[in-house]
Amino acid sequence: QLQLVESGGGLVQAGGSLRLSCAASGRTFSSLSMDWYRQAPGTEREFVARINSGNYTYYSNSVKGRCTISRDNAKNTAYLQMNSLKPGGTALYCCKAAGVDFWGQGTQVTVSS
Repeated sequence: QLQLVESGGGLVQAGGSLRLSCAASGRTFSSLSMDWYRQAPGTEREFVARINSGNYTYYSNSVKGRCTISRDNAKNTAYLQMNSLKPGGTALYCCKAAGVDFWGQGTQVTVSS
């Protein structure tokens, strides 16, 4: 059974950076496509980025150019590097394996203006 644990969130000023981590266990991580989503209060969950098993990456238009998704298969971990953060980036960030109906608990990112 897949388990996902996110970390790395926190409070950051606008323009700052954070790197989020998603540690996976219970499945063959290297074969999974890994997604990051975020959900701000009162809004629907929003897709942020994906990295597939071949390290091909996809980004939402809202973060393209400011975020980088990566993975370390030896550590069973996916990452989301976020730069030039904006107050609109305040949300609970969650990772998910594509096609697997399980969500981690998420990590809170708060961007102050």
